[in-house]
Amino acid sequence: MSSLAVHKAPSAAGAAGTARSGPPLRRRIALVPTLTLLLGALYCLLPVAWVVIASTKSGRELFTTFTFLPGTGFTDNLRDLTAYRDGVYWQWMGNSALYAGLGALLSTCVSAFSGYALATYRFRGRETMFNILLAGVLMPPIILAVPQYLLLAKTGLTDSYWSVLLPQILSPYGVYLARIYAAAAVPDDVVEAGRMDGASEWRIFTRIALPMMVPGLVTVFLFQFVAVWNNFLLPYIMLSDDEKFPITLGLFTLLEQGANTPALYTLVITGAFLAVVPLVALFLVVQRFWSLDLLSGAVKS
Repeated sequence: MSSLAVHKAPSAAGAAGTARSGPPLRRRIALVPTLTLLLGALYCLLPVAWVVIASTKSGRELFTTFTFLPGTGFTDNLRDLTAYRDGVYWQWMGNSALYAGLGALLSTCVSAFSGYALATYRFRGRETMFNILLAGVLMPPIILAVPQYLLLAKTGLTDSYWSVLLPQILSPYGVYLARIYAAAAVPDDVVEAGRMDGASEWRIFTRIALPMMVPGLVTVFLFQFVAVWNNFLLPYIMLSDDEKFPITLGLFTLLEQGANTPALYTLVITGAFLAVVPLVALFLVVQRFWSLDLLSGAVKS
């Protein structure tokens, strides 16, 4: 009995030591992903913070000192940016709002129709069509830009607003998201019940399926809006009239001119800061709508 007690005592002590050291070890291991995320957030937000602070500096403060303290030249920079070529910057902003807003809205509508059809209806070639769309998701935009330019040149639409809007209407990734969300959010039983009640397919889609798909379509709209707003390559190829430029291409021309006129660099930085503001505002509005919509869906269910 005594030898058995002797053998049990060390094992009990070891178990107690493991119990004492277990939770702290797990906490230290859990800190690794947290620190990784913090480093990633710092890496992404540091350039944004620099742009915000640099936009407040005058040309002399920008080129003579490098600090993260705000400057005193934001008002002058904003006034100079507004006065540059009779306010062409705000025309660029308006063009971007048109391209991104209308393009994202039309793209969301096409994605809603296509995604719902691919998720609900069974027809020959459905999977083949969906696989072609997935191939479009993997296709780099630069490969499609030149053929799109040649097609629009044949119809005489280059250097027009349509040359930037039309290629953005069909988004393979948007159709993919809409199909996945429609398959998950719109039960087949609900669709069949609507058909048994005598509702038309259009009425089923607009009155039953579309409200259920709203959270997913908001996501499609947000992604497409950001993609069109940040698009540079397509307008660069399609447009030659700088009054039709979006904000990305307009800031690029300002940056090129800054090589000969360094004073324009402050305008570029201030313009870049202002160009980010609509995206942040849209994300905050959509996030609020997102939460309210998901909450109402949870209450209804």
